[in-house]
Formats: sequence, C-alpha cells, structure tokens
Amino acid sequence: MINEASFNQLAQGKQVGLYTLTTPEGLKVQITNYGAKIVSLFVPNAAGEVADVVLGFSTLDEWLTQEVYFNGINGRTAGRIRGAQFDIDGTTYHVTQNAGEHCLHGGYHGFNDKVWDVVEVKDTAIKLRYLSVDGEEGFPGNLEVFVTYIVKGKDIIIQYDATTDQPTILNLTNHAYFNLKGEGNGTIHDHTLQVIADEYIPYDEKAVPLGNVTSVEHTPMDMRQAVKIADVIDLPFFAAGLGIDNGWALPGWDNPSTAPCLRLAAVLHGGGRTMETWTTFPCMQVYSGNYVEKHVGKSGQMYDVQCAICLEAEMFPDAVHYPLFPNTILRPNEKWQHQTVYRFV
Repeated sequence: MINEASFNQLAQGKQVGLYTLTTPEGLKVQITNYGAKIVSLFVPNAAGEVADVVLGFSTLDEWLTQEVYFNGINGRTAGRIRGAQFDIDGTTYHVTQNAGEHCLHGGYHGFNDKVWDVVEVKDTAIKLRYLSVDGEEGFPGNLEVFVTYIVKGKDIIIQYDATTDQPTILNLTNHAYFNLKGEGNGTIHDHTLQVIADEYIPYDEKAVPLGNVTSVEHTPMDMRQAVKIADVIDLPFFAAGLGIDNGWALPGWDNPSTAPCLRLAAVLHGGGRTMETWTTFPCMQVYSGNYVEKHVGKSGQMYDVQCAICLEAEMFPDAVHYPLFPNTILRPNEKWQHQTVYRFV
C-alpha cells in the first residue's frame, strides 16, 4: 500500500490526497483526486496471493510528470476527434490539436490532468467533482462532472454523472492499465481476452473511426471466444503491428430507445485472476499499452510497451461526426449517467 501522506500536497492551487477503499473480501483500492485516478488496486488471486494489478507510481510528483493517462478519467471526450473540430446546432467549435491534426482525450490538459474536488469519502466509496468551464480546451459549456468510485465485494464500480449549461459533447472513460500478474511483472502477452461483441468500429491509420460498424466475423476482432493476447497482438491488422488500439460495438448499441443497462463486455484473465468488465456504455475500446514509456513503477520494476492492457468502456469515439453512432451531445436540462464495473471473479 502507498503511504497516503505522499500525496498530501497542493497542485493547481488545490489540495491533493490519496484515499483508500477496502472490502472484507480483500479488495483494496487507492484513489487520488488528481485526475480521479486509481493509484493502486490490490486483488487476491485463486491461491490467495495479493498483487497490485494496475500500473502507476508511488508519489504525486511522479504522477504529475510521467504517463499522465495512467488510470485516470479521460474527458471531455475519450478517443480522437477528427480534425479537432465539430459542429453543434450550426456552430463550429475548434478544440485542441494534441494528436497531430486531431484532439485526443480532451486535449493537452484533459480531466486526467485536473485536480478534482472531493465531495464525500467513506470506507467503501469516494465521490469526486470537476467543473470544466466554458471554453476549456475549446469545448463549449460549463460542464459539471461527478465520478464516484465504489467498492463492493470484489467489484470496483465507477459511476459517472454530468450536466451542462450549453450543448456540448461528452465521452468519459477510465483509462486503467491492467496487468493481472501484478504491475511490473512483464507483458500481458500471456493473458487471455474475450470481448463479447459481434461488431466493431473500423478505424483509419490514425485510430480515428471511419463512421461505420461491421461484423467481427473472419477478422482478428472476433474475440467472442477468449484468445491468448500473444497470438493476436502483433498482427498487422492491429495498428500496423504495434498492438491493439481498437473499438468494439457492444450488443444493443444501435437501439437508442433502450435505456442503458449493465452488460458483460469483456473478460481478462492472467496471473490466476479473472476480471470481468460490465458497462452501460456502447463501446469497448481495448488498448494494449503500445506506447508505454520506460518508467520505474511502484514495484521498482521498469515499465515498457505492452506491459498492461486498458479496457475502456465509453461512447463511440468521434461520434459527433457520424449520425449512425450513438449520440454524444449533452444538452441543458439533460442528465448524463453511465456506469462501469470491474469485477474480479
């Protein structure tokens, strides 16, 4: 466990802290309000051996200067926005270009790089709030976001709530980097992955959606039965052989009349641990840590490419440009609510 005092300092003019949530079943999660990040996640395996299964660092100073996407909340919009611009109701908005000509994960200083307000803390839950002001990174509207982490049994529940005073776009996700053997214990090549989806979202060479959805049948995207990651991660289909960075369309994505409900989206197994991802979101973005830089992590071991995998439940990336995709425009007087559960079984 990380000493909570190592996070007790000011950043961006606000107090930062580290908060520990526990359950009788042996789950221990540490959350910081810097970026609303999961700092550590201790889980027993089938033999009762406990390991921290997310990448990260032991001090706030390291979190502020290294790998800003580790385990945080990405927003306002996870994924890429083509051309870093979009239209709402006839008005064109230009947002930050931080991935070539595109906008990635909300810009240079997305929600993962902000100090959130701590609303409430309990032994098993923490509620965080961030107010993204009108014009931040170019996005319209004052957007109030609440993220609540809840632990129950061997579940980590992430509850998202948001409102706005102007029409805006919104797509939040948690960007946790998992290695179920324990962080710092090599690559995730020996893990198995199952994605419960019949369709996927084709991307271009810059990982921006092309605007259509197609069947996984007869493609490497067909992971309806668990596959060993080593058998697929280096296929040319995936990011020209760099690894997986792709989105699946989850069942029911094309039925907007149906209220979002939790469905099993993915199953990851490794190190004697199995983690299910349940979500109300319509898309499962899988990223195999293709660009993880060499950093010394919490365990003292060196991180490197493909040493972790992200299971990012979210809306369809760049949905604002494609009427086919589920709506990501949030308007005043609407409540935006979603939930993702990481469940260890």
